[in-house]
Amino acid sequence: MLKTIDLVKQYGSHTALQGLNLTVEPGEVFCLLGANGAGKSTTINLFLNFIAPTSGQVFVNGFDVTKYSQETKQFLGYIPEQVMLYKDLTGLENLEYFSSLSRRRRPPREELKELLFRVHLAEDAWNRRVGTYSKGMRQKVAIAIALSKDARAFLLDEPTSGLDPKASNEFSALVNQLKENRMAILMATHDLFRAKESGTRLGIMKHGQLVETLRTENIGHADLEQLYLRHMHD
Repeated sequence: MLKTIDLVKQYGSHTALQGLNLTVEPGEVFCLLGANGAGKSTTINLFLNFIAPTSGQVFVNGFDVTKYSQETKQFLGYIPEQVMLYKDLTGLENLEYFSSLSRRRRPPREELKELLFRVHLAEDAWNRRVGTYSKGMRQKVAIAIALSKDARAFLLDEPTSGLDPKASNEFSALVNQLKENRMAILMATHDLFRAKESGTRLGIMKHGQLVETLRTENIGHADLEQLYLRHMHD
């Protein structure tokens, strides 16, 4: 569903990404770990075609994103670190507005309420202004928006940053639900605990390179931390 081939991104003399080869299949959560500047967000921005690759290719559902930018965005749900919604609209109104943009029709309200129910946004929040929402609540609306356009892959950029433990746990449960529904998920994160809990595979990035890939079932929390720290100090 998500794939890169020999992907390179350079900014002048600085190489942000060096020959990345990566595949994320439906039903898989691939967590990119690494320090700031390792290339995690650059990878996500390349999938979104927000920036152009220097060389190599990026595919979403078999389509090259540089050739089919609008088409590939229809398959993608994007959850940035700070979800931007209209603060003066309610959660339901935001969902109604953004889903009508992507689908070019106004979906029935009952269908939208079902999506908010699916992402576990409390019913008493549906008709409250988003300006009163926590970060975790805004993320739930953003996931509902992505589901409304039938996204089949999700790109998550530091989604648990700033969340309290309860909200972080709820977000992990949502990710697991998306995984069970055969979504392909690429998550850039510093949160080793959540990466281990939610991920199926982990990739450690350093200086724009994927230096190690492993399955979460093959490593414990303490060993993952030691492995990560070892790569950061190499």
